[in-house]
Amino acid sequence: MSFILNRRALLATAGFGIGGLMLPGGAAMAQALLGLTGFTHNVASGEPGPNSVLLWTRYVNPTGGPSKVRVEISESRDFAKTAGGGQMVTGPWRDHTVKITVDNLAPGKWHWFRFIAPDGSMSPVGRTKTLPVGKASKFNIAIFSCSNLGFGEFNAYGHAAAREDIDLVLHMGDYIYEYGRGGYDGGAKFAARIFPADEILTLADYRLRYASYRSDPQLQALHANFPMIPNTDDHEGANDAWEGGAQNHTPDEGDWNARRNAAMQVWREWLPVGEQPWKEYPIGDLATYYRTDTRMVARSKPNFHGDLMRSADPAKAFADFRDGAWRDPAMTMFGTEQESWLFGAIARNKATWAVLGTGTNMGYNFTPEEAMNWFPKDAPERTKNFVRQGIAAAKAGLPYNLDNWGGYPVARSRVLAAAQRADANLVVVTGDSHNGWAFDLPEDGKPAGVEFGGHSVSSPGFESATVGVDPAVIARNLQEASKQELRWVDTSNRGYMHLSLTPQAATNEWVFMQTVKDVSLETKAGHRMKVRPGRKILESA
Repeated sequence: MSFILNRRALLATAGFGIGGLMLPGGAAMAQALLGLTGFTHNVASGEPGPNSVLLWTRYVNPTGGPSKVRVEISESRDFAKTAGGGQMVTGPWRDHTVKITVDNLAPGKWHWFRFIAPDGSMSPVGRTKTLPVGKASKFNIAIFSCSNLGFGEFNAYGHAAAREDIDLVLHMGDYIYEYGRGGYDGGAKFAARIFPADEILTLADYRLRYASYRSDPQLQALHANFPMIPNTDDHEGANDAWEGGAQNHTPDEGDWNARRNAAMQVWREWLPVGEQPWKEYPIGDLATYYRTDTRMVARSKPNFHGDLMRSADPAKAFADFRDGAWRDPAMTMFGTEQESWLFGAIARNKATWAVLGTGTNMGYNFTPEEAMNWFPKDAPERTKNFVRQGIAAAKAGLPYNLDNWGGYPVARSRVLAAAQRADANLVVVTGDSHNGWAFDLPEDGKPAGVEFGGHSVSSPGFESATVGVDPAVIARNLQEASKQELRWVDTSNRGYMHLSLTPQAATNEWVFMQTVKDVSLETKAGHRMKVRPGRKILESA
């Protein structure tokens, strides 16, 4: 069977899959997730190359022991002639996941694939595509981030899965969230779908969390229809993660390295991704995509404005930080090894576009003084303090978020300077913030590239705390405060980005879903911007 999704199929199956976990007896259904046998979570593909692709499934032998699973791939949906295949042994040591890389495929072509179990049963049929070689006139990429089961339906996945104008999917991170029910989600009705119910800490916890997320029919459809290249951000491990810890990890939760290693092991088990922490993907003469890691490998511990705000003289503390620790060249997102790889790869790139994927915003945002008017008078004190910190930082010339590239300005400069040296047409694509952004990225007073920042699949943006305030007012305030780089912002919609690359332009559309509160593929008016080769600044599309 094929899992290619259309509107009718989505609405017909809306009551099944992950939705079943919200029914009475949902805990029993969670136990059933652990006891499923056969092909439990559909199929997926990733790591596309011109002649190869990685194919994924999960197969559980009824005995719970090892299984030898085969895969077939064909250029035709009916598998009249196979183009290749492979086999491997899986078992409980890798949570019964199967990842097989198939070589010697034709470049730039759609392929269909299916897995075959030892008893002859077959998985659903998936579809994937190899990367083009040579001349490429157009290439379309769907870009996602921040998908939290606790906050609503994954309608963005379903909408993209039903499209025919996508060649590749990128996920910029926060594919899952680590929190338990009733925490970050505030006890929303959708939180009942989150398993295990408590915050995840161990190998078994992370595996069950992925099993619950991957039961969602819209996410399964997306994976079954297109190859995906995923990046990590923090919630694959824990909030505000860095090399040596995380904001949402405390000593009583055990050793951070053990938790981080468990999280990354399961990320690799459950996603169609290889073992390399970073990699480049050639898209003919049109583009090269660079997958990076800015969380788990070498990121320095971030600073936080709250620590400065609590000093005896906050204004002086912010100024001292701006002139000192903020500019420390040792502060890194990538680490020196990854930087060396990336800068060399960009210098060698001969394609029109250099597309850099990184978890968090690279463009700078500054908190306007008007932000205090965005929130009701009875807003939580925590929210008010966050805004006060941002305003104090802006007065000192500091961006509001030090956990994104705003906290690592010298490292950011190194990336942008490398792009300038190579005269690259740099397009940075990001996630993390839950809101939509478009930035020009200057370095040393000259254009270096642009950023398309993606809004979330379901996690709430500014609108969750600014009820009753016109989003256009918030956007105008933000743009006025951040006018050096910020060219457009949306703080009230969920969805995904659709990036279309041609030799003439890189055009990005922010696709806004009508709702995440119910299963629906309806959209509302979105927004488009583009950049032309050699210009390195944004314009309307």
